[in-house]
Amino acid sequence: MQHQGIICRSRLPTTAINANFTAVSLVGDCISHTPHQRIHCYFLLICTFAQNIHVFMEIAALVSGGVDSSVVVYRLKEMGYDPTIFYIQIGMQDEEGFIDCPSEEDIEIVSYIAKKYGCRFEVVSLHEEYWNSVVKYTIDSVKRGLTPNPDMMCNKLIKFGVFEQKWGHQFDKIATGHYATTTELDGLTWLSTAKDHVKDQTYFLGQISYMQVSKLMFPIGDLLKSEVREIADEQKLPSAHRKDSQGICFLGKINYNDFIARYLGKKEGLIVEFETGNILGKHQGYWFHTIGQRKGLGLSGGPWFVIKKDVNRNIVYVSKGYDTKYQYGDVINLQGFDFITKDVWGDFEGEKDITFKIRHTPEFTRGKISKTGDLYRIQSAEPVQGIASGQFGVVYDETQHLCLGSGMII
Repeated sequence: MQHQGIICRSRLPTTAINANFTAVSLVGDCISHTPHQRIHCYFLLICTFAQNIHVFMEIAALVSGGVDSSVVVYRLKEMGYDPTIFYIQIGMQDEEGFIDCPSEEDIEIVSYIAKKYGCRFEVVSLHEEYWNSVVKYTIDSVKRGLTPNPDMMCNKLIKFGVFEQKWGHQFDKIATGHYATTTELDGLTWLSTAKDHVKDQTYFLGQISYMQVSKLMFPIGDLLKSEVREIADEQKLPSAHRKDSQGICFLGKINYNDFIARYLGKKEGLIVEFETGNILGKHQGYWFHTIGQRKGLGLSGGPWFVIKKDVNRNIVYVSKGYDTKYQYGDVINLQGFDFITKDVWGDFEGEKDITFKIRHTPEFTRGKISKTGDLYRIQSAEPVQGIASGQFGVVYDETQHLCLGSGMII
């Protein structure tokens, strides 16, 4: 190895063992040099340590059995890490145990991944904590006529919350298969968008805290989904051609309406056309419907969209047509807004230019944000469809790169 004309006989290490051997070797080399040469050689020694310090980091990898988290393990091993793999049980339960989730197939796949790459593997249960926080939040929100986002709460409260308290605190970093990245800027860690803008999952991470984001690793955030599949194919991973999971994480294959009916029951109410007041049909409870919904209304002559719910009278209001003005809006009010890394604006007057999302979609919408007291208000540059109370508005910088924070839509 050469540095400014000084030749040291050792090579840069690729493992922790090699790092230790090289350190001893380099010290021996440096001592034998002249004082001037010794300075350069010690500089090389410092660089060697810097390049290899990551090998000593303890990494917890959250692996579900899907292709994304499976490839995370491969990439971590390629980086020189030796992660401990965790499979988190958060599935539904009845008197006889888990219903559908966690799947035995998932655990079998994760176990195979662990053996293939020589990783420690633990199955841990957070079912009780998940029920008491995420599931309870979901049911309570639906009962109040809101549209919850259990996946956001799962990330905030369970994967990077309770897991951290019980097991994650023993590790330097937690790695996941989310399509996201982190950016180091001004000495701080920022949540930032993924290379694959279609798969980008920063919306679902919009509620996490600075302590959480500063500990996270997203090893596939710099890859396209197609590249992840290619790696899985090359590595002959059993999840290579598995379909991506859909729907709410704790339900598995359980029908959402069946789940809601189990805890909130059914209560017949009217479906009313918003513009005319005409009664078009009946529903089984406003809690089965959400703002912007089109399917599942049982109405002919549509398309019909849910645009409003009267919780007190159990009435669902609908409007007809794809371009009905009643399903669009350009003002989004956010309460309980939290910045992830830091408050980038402080107390300010007027408006700030932003981009934002009100649901998990590839597209960003441009707008301006203002603040009155604790309330943040987004004025969208264009009409937005299906603004649903209870969902979250996630705010990004103008370049659609840094995820700044989020608040609940009211």
